[in-house]
Amino acid sequence: MRLTVDHVTRYVYDRPVRSLVQSHRLQPSVFAGQKVVDWSVTVSGGQKGAAHKDGAGDLVQGWTVAGPVSEIVVAVRGTVETVDLTGVLRGFKEIVAPDCYLRGTTPTRADANLAALAATADGATPLDLAHSLSAVVADAITYKPGVTHAHTTAAEALALGVGVCQDHAHAMIAVARVRGIAGRYVSGYLFSDSDGQAHEAAHAWAELHLPGLGWVGFDPANRTCPDDRYIRLGSGFDAQDAAPIRGIARGGGKEEMDVTVAILQAAQ
Repeated sequence: MRLTVDHVTRYVYDRPVRSLVQSHRLQPSVFAGQKVVDWSVTVSGGQKGAAHKDGAGDLVQGWTVAGPVSEIVVAVRGTVETVDLTGVLRGFKEIVAPDCYLRGTTPTRADANLAALAATADGATPLDLAHSLSAVVADAITYKPGVTHAHTTAAEALALGVGVCQDHAHAMIAVARVRGIAGRYVSGYLFSDSDGQAHEAAHAWAELHLPGLGWVGFDPANRTCPDDRYIRLGSGFDAQDAAPIRGIARGGGKEEMDVTVAILQAAQ
């Protein structure tokens, strides 16, 4: 499938900022399931800095903006060709050992309720168990926007019984770790087709490391594994660690952020 991305993030400050530094994970991952046709990232008034690949294989690009400025716009536009690999991250290069993802973080730490939920999953093989874990998370947390927030933990989302893709991904990682499976958070995009289901264009899911397969994606929010509708950007221990845009501003006052994302299917 050929997908086009138009992703704009606008930051507005009630007082001008003196300067701003950002790091981006906005370049699609390089693996057998996707190929970049064209891609550009621009920052209004920004100067591109150094770039590097981190241990997880993700490209991290630095940007600086010299102030004073009251508005900054980060625009991502491009085209990606995708192939359905049934969630398997094939042909991806990284140097971090999978076992490092057994370490929990505040958003993904399992409480007694998450541990109990993890115990309800079963499977004859690690892959079957992973699918079962995804199903129990999907059953326990109903997709509902506007109830949780950026700092909601997996335990809090489970207690509420509702959440969005970030909460599903955090909970999936938490229950996987309870069962001894390394899990990590993935950020990216999802093309909303005509299947009549609810989707988020800017999306998140989890990857679990399974024997014989390596990293395999699971999306409890949509009860599926990532296919050719998904574009993978980057990964981390949790949502903050895998955030497509991270930054810090000097000076300024209250910040307001507006994000618009459009994913379309292009002609081959």
